[in-house]
Amino acid sequence: LKILKWLGREDAPLLFRLRADPQQWAWGLRFLAECFPGRNRANAAQLLRLGMYSRTALRDLRRATGITYDEQTRGILHFYLSEAELAASARMSEYMRKLGSDRALKNAAQCVAIEPALGALGERLAGGTYSQEDESGDAHKFTLALAERCAAKGVRFENHVTIERIVAEGDRISQVDTQGVAPLRADAYVLCLGSYSPHFARPLGIPLAIYPAKGYSVTMPVKNAASAWTVSLTDEAYKLVFSRFGERLRIAGTAELTGYDTSIREARCRAIVNRTLELFPDSGDATQAQFWAGLRPATPSNVPYIGRTRYRNLYLNTGHGTLGWTHACGSGRALAEIVSGRNPEVNFTFT
Repeated sequence: LKILKWLGREDAPLLFRLRADPQQWAWGLRFLAECFPGRNRANAAQLLRLGMYSRTALRDLRRATGITYDEQTRGILHFYLSEAELAASARMSEYMRKLGSDRALKNAAQCVAIEPALGALGERLAGGTYSQEDESGDAHKFTLALAERCAAKGVRFENHVTIERIVAEGDRISQVDTQGVAPLRADAYVLCLGSYSPHFARPLGIPLAIYPAKGYSVTMPVKNAASAWTVSLTDEAYKLVFSRFGERLRIAGTAELTGYDTSIREARCRAIVNRTLELFPDSGDATQAQFWAGLRPATPSNVPYIGRTRYRNLYLNTGHGTLGWTHACGSGRALAEIVSGRNPEVNFTFT
């Protein structure tokens, strides 16, 4: 029923643009299979454990490096405008708490106390769930700052290089062929090419159930500070995440299954702007809104591929979907342990 409600709408949280693409259809069928309650809960447990482990790894990294990225450590609040969706969230929150999460159910008044900007919703606000330990920040600033520190320690980044193929000899990878650069050779290789990972894994006999899910974001300056949020929020009905980076507002979300099309559809972005200003009138300056779109490497279960392959020196770290940065530090730390011949500390089913 929810799918029918959104069918064909540009503001749909999940939009299928059906193509003559067998991979899209196969992925879609596997996605539907993962929606059964038993599978959904098992996947949620995997993602939660990796997420909490990754949060600890991020905090350790921040303490060790002093890295800054407009981080916010006031938690994340999911809000609901429907009593039915709030009730369903309450059941999932109870399950998550049994797994160690601090996600707690909040009534409407408690939500407004946490984030006063939600007061503009009035009686429309049914309630929410709040994870006080969760954090948010600017992933772009984080990545650039981390790359600078890596380069200072001797890491070499080869930008604007096109990979042609990964070459295998027996049970090992021997080199990576590129355009215009000498073959790259190493003791160990990590395949982390996002949505393009299947293109390079398939010739090696490694099937990866990854399909691109295009996501959008809107960034605009704060217009009225009293109307703008300060706590990170998630609008569960429209699957939008609201973040605050100083005097900038960023709203990101939605998923569009349209192959490897990276074009920005302005209608999708305008729908995000309209929803934002509907919920938080006068919060941002829409006349200065900046639009972005990118491909998220989605698996049918949303559980990423992390770990070993059939080749002794090739490892996977891909398929993180919408949780790329959420799971980044934990995935990296766990994979470093695996490459070093040790067992990661997190309870996660590695490949």
